[in-house]
Amino acid sequence: MIDKQLKTIAFLGAFLCLLAVAIGAFGAHAFKDILVANQKEGVYDLANRYQFYHGLALILIAALFNANNAKPTLKALGVLMFLGTLLFSGSLYLLALLNISWLGAITPIGGVLLLIAWALLLVQIVKSDR
Repeated sequence: MIDKQLKTIAFLGAFLCLLAVAIGAFGAHAFKDILVANQKEGVYDLANRYQFYHGLALILIAALFNANNAKPTLKALGVLMFLGTLLFSGSLYLLALLNISWLGAITPIGGVLLLIAWALLLVQIVKSDR
């Protein structure tokens, strides 16, 4: 049986992936004219890729660990990766759609959270029973 903490991490990952597919479709169709006018198609695509990659990462993290080797670090890792993705990708989506340049100042905060999450994953892998 999957641990509740790992189930939450997998759920958040699947949620990010679901949204990435939907948001990607909107970018290709409903938002295309706005993105072209703002010259931000690449920014939008980058946000979408990072969101999808980190959603998959959360699912893989939940799959790698089980209740026997799950540590408190996993909860922090999951929260940081989820929040980092929201800040990183979310700020880029808004920047691309609204063309408000100061939103780009939020992106590095999300990036730092993602880096910390990946570092915690490295620590978790080294310390795990596997």
